Amino acid sequence: MRRALAVSALALSACTALTGPDRVNPEVPSWFSHPSGDMSLMFRRSLTIEGRKVGEDYEQGRPEIDPEHARVFVGSSDRGLYALRAFDGSDLWRFETAGMVQSEPLYDADQDVVYFGSDDGAMYAVHADDGRLLWRYDTGTEIGKRPALRGDTLVFVNAADQIFAVDRTTGKTKWQARRTPALGMEIAGYAGPTIDGGSVFVAFSDGHVTSYALASGSEKWSVDLSAEAEQAHPNEVLRHMDVDTTPVVVSDAVGGGPLLVVASYDGGVYALDEGSGSRMWANTDARGVHALTHWHERAHAPHPKGPDRGGPIVPARDVVFAASSSTGLWALDPATGRKVWRIAIPEGGITAPVPVAGAIAIGTTHYGLFLLSPIDGRVIDGVNLESGFAMRPAAYGNRLYAMTNAGTLLGLGVDPPLGRR
Repeated sequence: MRRALAVSALALSACTALTGPDRVNPEVPSWFSHPSGDMSLMFRRSLTIEGRKVGEDYEQGRPEIDPEHARVFVGSSDRGLYALRAFDGSDLWRFETAGMVQSEPLYDADQDVVYFGSDDGAMYAVHADDGRLLWRYDTGTEIGKRPALRGDTLVFVNAADQIFAVDRTTGKTKWQARRTPALGMEIAGYAGPTIDGGSVFVAFSDGHVTSYALASGSEKWSVDLSAEAEQAHPNEVLRHMDVDTTPVVVSDAVGGGPLLVVASYDGGVYALDEGSGSRMWANTDARGVHALTHWHERAHAPHPKGPDRGGPIVPARDVVFAASSSTGLWALDPATGRKVWRIAIPEGGITAPVPVAGAIAIGTTHYGLFLLSPIDGRVIDGVNLESGFAMRPAAYGNRLYAMTNAGTLLGLGVDPPLGRR
C-alpha cells in the first residue's frame, strides 16, 4: 500500500563516505515474501529555483552518485547542474548552462570529472570538486541521455540521432556518426549509447539498432526493428516505430554470448545477439516500453532468518524490467523473453526501475515513489509528496536519491526487512 513517509533523520558519520554506514551490499539480495522493509527520509531539499524554471512541469534525467566522496550530482529545469553532499543535500556548487539540464550525468572517478548534457545542445565536462569548466562540446541539439565512457573515449548522443565520440580529457572529436531521423510522428525521447567490449550500441528513432566500433566509429551491423514489428503485428497500422530505450547488455543469459535487449515502442521488446545483431527472442506484448533495466541477483545461501533457512544455495537470477506507461511494468526472463510478472500502473507515466538493496524503486508521475519486490512486483513501501516523479531515481547500497517534479530532491535510506518483525 502507498503511504507517506514520516520524516526521520539517519545518524550518519561525517567522516565516512556512503560505503561506511551501508548495511547492504548492492549485489546481495535482501527481500523475500513481502515483509515490512521500508524507506526512511534522510533529507528533503527544495532544489529548483522557481523563478528560473522553464519548460514543462517535469524534472527529467537522473541523479549521479559519487560514493567515494559522498556527493550527488543532479540537473534541474532552472538551467543548472547541482553538486550536493550526499548525507544532507547541502550545496557544494552549481554550474549554470544556457538551457535546462534534464540529463543523466556521468561521474568519472579517475579524472574526478562530471560529464553532462544540456538542452542548449552541449555536452559539458566540469571538475567535480568545484564545478570549474574543463571543456564544452556543442552539438546543436539537446542532450539528455547518460554518456558512456570506456578508456579515454566518451560517447554521447543528441536528440537528432547524432553520435559523438570525444577524448574525455580534451573534448576533441574522435569520430561522429548519424542516422537521418524518422519522418512522421515520433514518441518524445531517444536512446543513449551503451559500450560493451570494443563496441558501441545505439538505437534510433527510425527503428534501427546499430553497433559501431568504439575505436573508429565504423559500422559493424545494423538491424531494422521496424520491419520486425510490422511482421509481429501484421493486422495493425503501426505509427510509432522509435527505439527510444538505451540498449541493455545481459551477459550469458542463454549460456552463449551476451544479449543486447532493446524495445520498439509499438513492436515490443527484443533481444539481439551482441556480436551479429541476430534476433534471439521477442516479446511483442510488452509494448509502449520507454526504459529497460537489468536486475541481477547472484547465487547465495538462504538468509538464516528467512523462510528457506537451512536449504540449498539459491541460484543466480536475472530479470529485465521494461517500463511502459500504457501496458505497465514488465519483468521478463532475459533468456527467453517470457513474462515473469506484470503489474498495471496508475494513471500517468512511470520511470525506469532502479535496483536498490535487493529491491527496485520506481517513480510515478502522479502517485509518488514506490519500493517493489523484484520477485513478484508487490509493493513494499512508498512515498507521495503530491508532485510526482518523472526523473529516474539513483541508488547506491541502501541509499536512494529521487527528484520530484516540483524540484524537491529526496535522500532516502532503504531499510531491509530481514531480521525485523
